[in-house]
Amino acid sequence: MLEGPDLRLGIIGGSPGNGHPFSWAAICNGYDAGAMASCPYPGIPAYLAQRRFPDDRLKHAAVTHVWCQDAAEARRIAAASLIPHVAMTPEEMIGRVDGLLLARDDAENHARFALPFLQAGLPVYIDKPLALSRAAAERLLAEERYPGQIFTGTAVSFAPEMSLGPVEAARLGRLRHVSGVTPKYWDTYGVHVIEPALQMLGLERAPDRIAAAGQGARRLVSAIWQKEDMSAQFAALGGISAPIALTVHGENAHATLTFTDSFTAFRAALQQFCDGVRRRERRFNLARALAVTDIIERGRVLP
Repeated sequence: MLEGPDLRLGIIGGSPGNGHPFSWAAICNGYDAGAMASCPYPGIPAYLAQRRFPDDRLKHAAVTHVWCQDAAEARRIAAASLIPHVAMTPEEMIGRVDGLLLARDDAENHARFALPFLQAGLPVYIDKPLALSRAAAERLLAEERYPGQIFTGTAVSFAPEMSLGPVEAARLGRLRHVSGVTPKYWDTYGVHVIEPALQMLGLERAPDRIAAAGQGARRLVSAIWQKEDMSAQFAALGGISAPIALTVHGENAHATLTFTDSFTAFRAALQQFCDGVRRRERRFNLARALAVTDIIERGRVLP
């Protein structure tokens, strides 16, 4: 178990459309408002400005090193999120950090960046999705030097607004179906509705039947679990404007849950990762993560 006031974290970023290196590091470190104003993802400085720093930063963790394939981008992230060191290579961080935030959602590159750190025994938070196939996920997990060295998942699963309280759960009755909608692309954003839907339904296995349809960047995936008599439908809408939202259907009523608070969700997920680092234990549901991966993989295949 690691001791000391702060975990030293490295961060790797630089996948298209992903602002997590800015936001995750700022949640750990605080940020420079002037430098953050030039962040190419305007939603990030907007929600950071609604918080009080240093009070709202993650306690006992600091991002000390950053690497991106574009050195200029790494310097921008460092300036905005108060990261003292810009690494020249990812491997330069090994021996200088206690864990890695792999803040890229291009899952096809996860193994490339994670393996040197896993092989060095360092814990790694792998941004969603873990992988685009079960085989790729299992190859990554096989590199763990201890159970829980990898942490992964969507922060949406930690958002309070995306869960049912006991009163609401009682009003809905036994859950039977969930419909999820997300903007952007199936490969990178489908996980945001799949994982919380399976969590809400209490499912930890792949569905018995899946049907996928799509046109252009849009994807619609339907799933059925026969034994549990449950079903789900997931829509990734590409460039069409949409919230990340779930409509939950119980036997008595239904409710719609909309993701609104990125800061709180990211902070909670980062806290889970840090707690797992300190206690050397797995902090996500492995069976469910593999089921999510199965749905992503099978949803990529169109008839």
